[in-house]
Amino acid sequence: MYLPPHFREERLEVLEAVVREAPLGVLATVQGGLPMIDHIPMSLRGPDQTGRRSLVGHVARANPIVAAVAAGADVRVVFGGVDHYVTPSWYATKRQDGRVVPTWNYSVVHVEGKIRWYSEPERLHALVSELTDEHEASRDKPWAVTDAPADYIATMLRAIIGFEITITSMVGKFKNSQNRNEADRAGVRAGLAVEGLAPAVVDHLVKPPRSSGA
Repeated sequence: MYLPPHFREERLEVLEAVVREAPLGVLATVQGGLPMIDHIPMSLRGPDQTGRRSLVGHVARANPIVAAVAAGADVRVVFGGVDHYVTPSWYATKRQDGRVVPTWNYSVVHVEGKIRWYSEPERLHALVSELTDEHEASRDKPWAVTDAPADYIATMLRAIIGFEITITSMVGKFKNSQNRNEADRAGVRAGLAVEGLAPAVVDHLVKPPRSSGA
């Protein structure tokens, strides 16, 4: 990915927040010499006692990725944060000299790691239970895997393969108007607010440059 220094984000707490808030990962692999893409919800685990972090999830057993991508293969997963079109009309610079063009503000996190597969029923049951509990926790009446008949769940588990991606690197591209002056950033913030975006989303989409020591 093209990554100018002023858009580079390496703070783990910031990167992990994007992964947790937008857990639908875009898994990129090479299958038969061709790039292939799968969209898979994943959960971030760790760090453990050794500092290791990983992504876990599952795919259909019938998915070609299972046969095409060997255990230990290098993979990349992309997670997308919030994004929005930025019109030049929001920039103070437009009124000064007109030397502005449209752009798009966004945040993405690229995760690289090594994938491993597993199909043990007990481990798969634990995986789907944990993933379900994570996403049901905020509901008034959370659904649990145990709400479904045990024989039905056993059948469903036989149709999936679990995976764990041991993370080797994480980097983000946060293109959030850091290359614009303060007046232009203020204009973008005001424009996004007028379009109805929540203050927290605006804060994410428009950021000042970070000092080199930050």
